[in-house]
Order: sequence, then structure tokens, then C-alpha cells
Amino acid sequence: MSIAHTLGNTVVLQRKFDAEDWLRLIARWRATTTFGAPAPVRMACALPAAVKARYDRSSMRRFVANAAPWSFALKQAYLADFPADSLFEVYGSTELGVNTVLRPEDQLRKPGSCGRPAPMVEIRLYDDEGREVTEPGVPGELSVRAPSVFAAYHNARAKFEEDRRGDFQTVGDVAYFDEEGYFYICDRKKDMIISGGVNVYPAESEAVIDAHPDVHDVAVIGVPSDEWGESVHAIVVPHAGRTLDEAGVVAFARGHLAGFKVPRAVSFAQEIPRNASGKILKKVLREPFWAGRSQKV
Repeated sequence: MSIAHTLGNTVVLQRKFDAEDWLRLIARWRATTTFGAPAPVRMACALPAAVKARYDRSSMRRFVANAAPWSFALKQAYLADFPADSLFEVYGSTELGVNTVLRPEDQLRKPGSCGRPAPMVEIRLYDDEGREVTEPGVPGELSVRAPSVFAAYHNARAKFEEDRRGDFQTVGDVAYFDEEGYFYICDRKKDMIISGGVNVYPAESEAVIDAHPDVHDVAVIGVPSDEWGESVHAIVVPHAGRTLDEAGVVAFARGHLAGFKVPRAVSFAQEIPRNASGKILKKVLREPFWAGRSQKV
């Protein structure tokens, strides 16, 4: 907001988010630039077509997707309602700053990508043995060297050094890059599911299930399995007025995912718990399933 003021922009504030009122403000003030987490944008795009038609959105020139990953289905919904050249996506964190940028022309061309390194940012991936990943398509822990990276954690110097490899710092995200140098975030390393010795990244399963026309929101977690150690479990929020069952969700996922990434069970909820910046609270979701166990993967 301070940058907007410095550049002479007018800032429009909404006291409390309401999806239709947000569209009204865009139309009323001819807003050109904003940023947002997936949850409020999903709410706006899910409004009835007749409601959305009341508000002109053509003024939007720069919408920055941030705070939490936008699924490909949500990007498609946004682009159906807003100018096609307005959507940018950035990947970053409080500790590392903005690390990658995905431009509008790549949003549909590069499904799942968070873009290429931002200016003045160097990115390296490291495997579990600390070796740099140099081949496309191979996951590794993402580490960054940039002027924006924190110099230390307050009262947690040891943790900061633990996450450091020379001049490169990590927050524990796992990623890979393609042949054109575009990066793809698999998931947080701590959220990875290990089922039968195979790594499953929940973000991939979530992106597929989120594309189901009757799904409003979804989270995928690992739950205890005596046979596999962990099994893939999906928690789904249906669109209002829609009917979903476990078999339908599993069948849809199986049509788009390798077998080991398909949920073995599905539960339904009214909402997915998220923090203030829109990130799913996976620990909260896992807790009931792991309660009473000495080992909590």
C-alpha cells in the first residue's frame, strides 16, 4: 500500500470482505491493480452470472495472485470473468521475498507453474543428500539467494542456519523446473505424504480435485495407515446446492492422477481452515486422524 501511495495511486479499502461488494468497488472506482489469495477470489468467481454481470471488471490491468497457490481451475474461472492479460502470479515468502513471477501469457500455457525467477533472484534446488538438482522434472528443496532474503530469524539463529546452504536460504518448499526454466511448487516438505515408501505431494491431488465442477474447495492430507504408513485422504467442500459423494470424487481423481496419488478416502466439510493469508492449516486437519498416536508423520 505504501508503494501505491508513493506512485500516486488511489487505494480503495474494504472494511470486511464481501464478494459482491468487492466487485462493486472494482466497478465504482475503476480499480486497475490488486492482489489476492485464492479463497476470496473463488468466492467472487462462484457468484451467479447474473450478479457478476452487474459490475464492470474491464478496468483490471494487474491482478497479482499470491499468499497461497491458485489452482488451475481457479485461474480459468478468474480469466472467464476478468481481462485475459491481467493475471500475474508470484511465489515467495516473508523470509525470502518474491522469488518467481508467472506472466499473463503463461497462465494457461504453463499449468501449475509459478513462473521464472524474479529480477535479482537466484534459485537452486537441493535433494535430500544436499546435492544440487540440475535436471528438469526432478524435485528438490527450493533455496534462494536474493537481496530480499532475511539476514536471520529473531531469537532463532540456529533454525535460520539449519535452513541455509551457503548463501542460499530455504523455507522448506519442494519444487522442480521444466526445460524452459519455469518452476513448479510441489508442496511444503513437511506436508508431503509418504505412502508405501512413495512420495505424494498433496498440491497435485488438490489441483485435480479442485477442477471437479461440483467442488468449491479441497485439502489433501496424509492419514494413518497400518498397511502403507500413510494414505491419501481428501477433505472436500462442495459448491452450494451441489451433491457430491466419495465415489464420485475418487473416480474423478482416478481419471487424472496416477493410482498412488488418488485419495483412498474422502470426507466432506463446510469449509477448509486457512490462516489469514489463505494457506491451508494442514496441521489442524491432520490432528483428529493422528490423535493418540506416538508417531505423527
